[in-house]
Amino acid sequence: MLKKILLITAGVLIALALLFTWFKQNTKKASPYSTASFSKDGLSIQIGYCQPSAKGRVIFGEEQAGAIQPYGQYWRVGANEATTLELNGDILINGNELKAGKYALYAYPGAELWTICMNSDWDRWGATEPDPKKDVLRTEVQATNNADRKEMLQISFETGDSIQKPAIIIHWDKTLVKVPFTIKK
Repeated sequence: MLKKILLITAGVLIALALLFTWFKQNTKKASPYSTASFSKDGLSIQIGYCQPSAKGRVIFGEEQAGAIQPYGQYWRVGANEATTLELNGDILINGNELKAGKYALYAYPGAELWTICMNSDWDRWGATEPDPKKDVLRTEVQATNNADRKEMLQISFETGDSIQKPAIIIHWDKTLVKVPFTIKK
């Protein structure tokens, strides 16, 4: 009898593991994985994220307006697993130091200001809010809500010789957010 119970339990656990693996793979079809890279003066930054699509939905806005990402609520800045930012050197974001390492990048979008956070618990999957006690950086940046429309979330870097400070660019639908940073020497 005990052997039968153990076999059934093992079978259920295997089935659940297979179902979870299938679910994770299929969600990436709808929101494919992408990366953004930056390299200058020996500093290298890599951002890994999954790109959800707007599909005619209200993206950022008031919850009562049906926005899929309501203002003031946690957003993992992508889909599926946590969006990650990995850097090999230290930078300053709004005067706050971010040391070399790997972090989860998440945000609390607002109509005019976004709170951008870096959290040491980067190996996460799903939409569960991380423990804010593990935040290593929190800062506010301006949001623009009249940018050219982007169907899929796009994270990139603003760089160039004429730009004083490079910036991380988060652009989805008509919302564009710049997170300027300085390379710490």
